[in-house]
Amino acid sequence: MIRFLTAGESHGKCLAGILEGMPAGLAVSEAEIAFDLQRRQHGYGRGERMKIEQDRARILSGVRYGMTLGSPIALMIENRDWPNWRGVMNVESVEERRQSTPLTTPRPGHADFAGALKYRHKDIRNVIERSSARETAMRVALGAICRRFFAEIGVTAASHVVSIGTAHAAMDVATTPIEDLNRRADASPVRCLDGAAEQEMITVIDEATTAHDSVGGIFEVIVSGLPAGIGSYAHPDRRLNAILAAALMTIPAIKSVAFGMGAEAARRFGSEVHDRMFAEGDGVRRTSNRSGGIEGGMSTGEPVVMRAAMKPLSTLSQPLETVDLATGKDAVALRERSDVCAVPAASVVAEAVVMLALMNPFLEKTGGDSMTEIQAHLAATPPPSWA
Repeated sequence: MIRFLTAGESHGKCLAGILEGMPAGLAVSEAEIAFDLQRRQHGYGRGERMKIEQDRARILSGVRYGMTLGSPIALMIENRDWPNWRGVMNVESVEERRQSTPLTTPRPGHADFAGALKYRHKDIRNVIERSSARETAMRVALGAICRRFFAEIGVTAASHVVSIGTAHAAMDVATTPIEDLNRRADASPVRCLDGAAEQEMITVIDEATTAHDSVGGIFEVIVSGLPAGIGSYAHPDRRLNAILAAALMTIPAIKSVAFGMGAEAARRFGSEVHDRMFAEGDGVRRTSNRSGGIEGGMSTGEPVVMRAAMKPLSTLSQPLETVDLATGKDAVALRERSDVCAVPAASVVAEAVVMLALMNPFLEKTGGDSMTEIQAHLAATPPPSWA
């Protein structure tokens, strides 16, 4: 089974990651991982840091001659901004800690306040560095390896931005070939496939920038090619929608997750919600995919369609009111370098966490310690019989 860990601080020396359980015999390369890391760094509304970092993951173990070995894969992404923070993020010098000025004014909406209380930190820099969305760069790198695994068996993940603030895309992407979706989304500065909405989204971001504010939005992730029966109804923690929703909620600033029609299903009659089924040869076809490709905690064979809502980022260039934890008096929150809008980047991160989350339910169904074994199991699986 797949397990992964990430480590590292936002302005520390590096981010580190370990991916355990990846089957042997999968071709992977640093170049493929770098492609997804670059996609994460793009997007209108990103901050100054993206001009500093040029993320590239180094493969340290688990791969030989470009093929996975079945042993743990270790990755490292160096933080190019670390030299500028060397004094602040020194891991050894107690003297530099004594000389530093602690941060004590938490940002409303951020992990600062609760994290300082939980770990009894007197300097919320200790919270900021790990709770930062910078950590997601490593998950994108690890997810890129999982994406490579699924590419071998015909499963593809793509994403696009549905809305930013009040600007909403009107077009339906259900007829867009999955292989074209990311290409078209990546060509847009806000990863939106609707040209008119794209301009509206840019305007909303510009307005937030002028107002020294931030803005959130909604993005959609689609997984195509997943066979029916991934996940299980047998126990709650094996339900595929629960696994995927939990994964998406680990992305910083995500506030809600929906599948298929989402909340709209609660406002309709059952006949308007459920996907009718018809016999077609030895199988079943559907005329719609309102369920989002999941029924009873299992994939149906239709595309899995998920939407996630991202709140506006909690770091504002015109900070909000807060309380100074050192004095107990009213104060203004700290100002940390940040983005005005990170919804396009979050959609790329979402693809990665979905790929990571799908690994175990998929391997549970197919089994195998090597790609050869897994592909043999898939080839030997008989088509469903309805007799």
